[in-house]
Amino acid sequence: MGRASVAVFALVTGYINSLGPLKKSRAGNADAALTGIARSSFRRFGRFMIPAILATLISWLACQFGAYNIAHLADSAWIRDSSPRPSASFAGAFHDLFRSLIKTWVDGGNDYDKIQWTLTYLLKGSMLTYLTLVALIYVKPRWRMLILVGMFLFKWRSGDALVGFNVYCGILLAEVSIDPDVVDVASSHPYIQAVTSASLIVLGFLFCSYPEEHAEWARWSRKMEDFGRKIFPEGAEYARFYPGMGADALATGIMFNPTAKTILSHRFLCWMGRLSWPVYLIHAPLIRTVLTWVLFGASVRPPRGQDAQGNQLPPGWLPLAKPWVVMFAVPLFYVFLYRAADLWLRYVDPWCGRVTQHFEDLVFRDDAKVEKPLLVS
Repeated sequence: MGRASVAVFALVTGYINSLGPLKKSRAGNADAALTGIARSSFRRFGRFMIPAILATLISWLACQFGAYNIAHLADSAWIRDSSPRPSASFAGAFHDLFRSLIKTWVDGGNDYDKIQWTLTYLLKGSMLTYLTLVALIYVKPRWRMLILVGMFLFKWRSGDALVGFNVYCGILLAEVSIDPDVVDVASSHPYIQAVTSASLIVLGFLFCSYPEEHAEWARWSRKMEDFGRKIFPEGAEYARFYPGMGADALATGIMFNPTAKTILSHRFLCWMGRLSWPVYLIHAPLIRTVLTWVLFGASVRPPRGQDAQGNQLPPGWLPLAKPWVVMFAVPLFYVFLYRAADLWLRYVDPWCGRVTQHFEDLVFRDDAKVEKPLLVS
């Protein structure tokens, strides 16, 4: 998963999970906000863990039945390294599955779906959001915004670039977006609003483009590296900080740019946004199977000759298919991926929601199952 994407997920986690409780707090219904936070924090575990378990189970089955065999021979280091091999025994297969399910939430070490390493951090980001809301739900909005700015700076200074300051940026944006004074000031200066928001969007794209490695290879990235030494804490990982800054700048610029919000509110883009979670869960197994079969499956492993002692060397990796195959296969794969994600959203996600709701109804007290109505001032 791209580092900017992780930052966006963290920011959205803070924004979405805090928007409702903050609205209730501003309407004078803090008790209902606390009830909602309690239910949402419990619900978050189910809505995170159950889909992740299903995605891991699918990848585990694919692995055990040999669906990754071509991936093990593909001329792509990422595909080979991220494709697990079948277990040595029937019992060992279930042991490996259980270990991966546990390690996903302990240290992100899921052997069957390595991209799930982000889930434990995003779940921590959700819990950080709820804990912050519990602490600040009775605080006056102005003071709450000031405290959130302080927490953002604290996470920045402590080097928590993966989740921390992005989560607090999301909470702060949620607070700002419903503050009438901020909205009035922004709308009363349309020219300044347009220039500032557009500049933030451009700056956000620039920050998100900072390379993960070898920033010294280009002049523009060297300049950014020099600038990072001045503003980032000592020992900071610039390839984490810059995408985080980029995500925060992009979100802030879009929020105050009516044109950008109108474009991103298009029905097609909203549909793609709703599919982001299913796409995240299933894209890696599908790349290692369907796309790999098409791009590498028809290739022949080239001979590598003999070593110095005259022994025959094993054949090389399966080469990539011809360019015209790649040109057609990759776009078609994306169509297939989003169709599969749409089916997941229609059928699998509602089932996960029902299972989570069942456990929620089972464990919550009766007086906490119905939230108080929101008081509208």
